[in-house]
Amino acid sequence: MKRKDHLKKAISRNKPWDIVIIGGGASGLGAAVDAASRGYKTLLLEKYDFAKGTSSRSTKLVHGGVRYLQNGDISLVVEALKERGIMRKNAPHLVRDLSFVIPSYDWWNSPFYGIGLKIYDMMAGNLGLGPSTMLDREETMELIPNVKKEGLRGGVIYQDGQFDDARMAVSLAQTAANHKAFLVNYCGVTDLIKKDNMIEGVVIKDEITQTSYSIAAKVVVNATGVFSDDIMQMDQPKAKKRIKPSQGVHIVLDKRFLNGPHAIMVPHTTDGRVLFAVPWNGYVVVGTTDTQMEETLVEPVALEKEIEFILENAGAYMTTPPTRSDVKSVFSGLRPLAAPDEDGAATKEISRHHKVIVSTSGLVSILGGKWTTYRKMAEDIVNTAQSVGGLPERSCITHNLPIHGYDYNSDWSDALHVYGTDIEKIKALDDQGNDSLSKEISLTPNQILWAVREEMAMSVEDVLARRTRALFLNVEECIRLAPQIAKIMADECGYDSDWIDREVSSFLTLCNNYRLAE
Repeated sequence: MKRKDHLKKAISRNKPWDIVIIGGGASGLGAAVDAASRGYKTLLLEKYDFAKGTSSRSTKLVHGGVRYLQNGDISLVVEALKERGIMRKNAPHLVRDLSFVIPSYDWWNSPFYGIGLKIYDMMAGNLGLGPSTMLDREETMELIPNVKKEGLRGGVIYQDGQFDDARMAVSLAQTAANHKAFLVNYCGVTDLIKKDNMIEGVVIKDEITQTSYSIAAKVVVNATGVFSDDIMQMDQPKAKKRIKPSQGVHIVLDKRFLNGPHAIMVPHTTDGRVLFAVPWNGYVVVGTTDTQMEETLVEPVALEKEIEFILENAGAYMTTPPTRSDVKSVFSGLRPLAAPDEDGAATKEISRHHKVIVSTSGLVSILGGKWTTYRKMAEDIVNTAQSVGGLPERSCITHNLPIHGYDYNSDWSDALHVYGTDIEKIKALDDQGNDSLSKEISLTPNQILWAVREEMAMSVEDVLARRTRALFLNVEECIRLAPQIAKIMADECGYDSDWIDREVSSFLTLCNNYRLAE
C-alpha cells in the first residue's frame, strides 16, 4: 500500500464513492474489507494511524468471554465463540490457540469453573479449540511454575485464542486494498456535506500537508470508536452522547513471571473482574482494568490506582510478585462501550454488544463491540449501509475470506510469523539486513523498510508501536532504538536531519506514557 497513491485516488475520483468509512480501527477496517469484497467502491479515512487507539491496546485475546458467561450474557458468548473460530480459520498466521489455567485455592473453585467451562466448550460447537480439563495440584504447578503454591488445590485448563491486534489491523487494511478499497491514514474528516439535510459526502484534511478536499459519497459510516459521539454531533449538534468510555490498562513484564507457554486467568480480583497474565512475544501482558472515564483522549494514560490494582491482584497468584521496577511497558486503551439507557451503570455491567444506528440524515454509526466480533460488526454495518445508500444488494462473503498473509502452516516460533506469506518478501529486501537491531526485542532493518514501503508507516511511532509491537513490550529499549529507526526511515524517504530530530523528540515525549514514574 502506498499512501500517496491511495490519497490521490481518494481525491481524484469523479463519481461518488459507494461507501466512505471514517475510522481505521477494528470496526472500520473490518467494514472496509466487507464492503470492498462485496464489490462496493470503498474509501476509508483515518485521522491518525490505523489502530492508533483502542484497537492496538487490547489484552491480545480472541475469546468468547468467560466473564460474559458468568454474567449470563449467553447471546454475546455464542456470537463471540463463533467469530473466534472464523477469525482463527481466516487468519492462522495472526490467531492461535492458547491454553489458560485457572488456579484454584478453594475446594469448590475447580468444580464451579470446570462446569462453566464445559458449557463454554459446548457452546463453541465444531468451532471449539479443545476441551477444558480439571487439574490436580501437581499438574497446575507444572503448567504454571510461578503460581503461588500456598493453599493451591488444583485448577482448570481451557482453550481460547490469542492474536496480535495491531498486526491484524494492518493485515485487514491490506486485505481491503487487495479487494480494491482505498485507505488513507493521517487524513481526518472535518465536516459532513449535506443536501436537503441528507449526507452526500465529507470534507477531509490531509494531516501531513494540511490540505482540505471534498469527497462525494452515497453513504458515510462512522466507525470512530470512542470518538463516535464527535462525528454524530458533527452531523447533529444536539445529538445525545452514546459512548461510555472505559479505560483498560495493561502492564508488560519479563517472561520469567510466567515461565511457560500457558496463560493464567485470575478469577477473583478486588473489583470483581477477571485478570489475565498472557505470554506474548517473549514477554507477559497482565491486565486489565475497567475504569469509567469522562474524558476521551487519543493517548490515554494509566492511573496510579490501575497500576497498583494490577500489581496487587497479579502478585496474589504468583510466587514472585511483580513490582513497579519489573514493568517493561504500560499501555492504556479506551473501550467504546455503548451507553446504557439508564444512567449510573458500572462499566463492567455495560453490555459488550454492538449497535448499528442510522441518523435522520443517513449517517451510519457503529457503537460498542469487541475485536473478537469485528467481522460480524462489519457485516451488520455494510448490510445497513447498502440499504441506506441505495446500493445494489450483495451478500457478505467474509465468513470464508482469507486475511492478507494467510499461511496455514505459519511457524509461530519465527518472530516474523505475523507477516504470513510476506515473510520471504521482507527477507529478500536485503537493503538493510535481517539481523535484529536488539537483543531485547525482535526488530530487523528490513521490517522498518517494509513498514514504510508497504504498510503506510509515516513515523517512528507507527513503526515501533503498530507495524512492530516494540513500544508495547519494552519502552526503554525503544528509547535506545529511536534514533536508529528514524535514520533508516529518513534515508528511505529522503528526509533531512531536522526531520530525524523532530521525530525522535516527538517519540521520546510519547514514551513517557508507556513508562512508570519512579
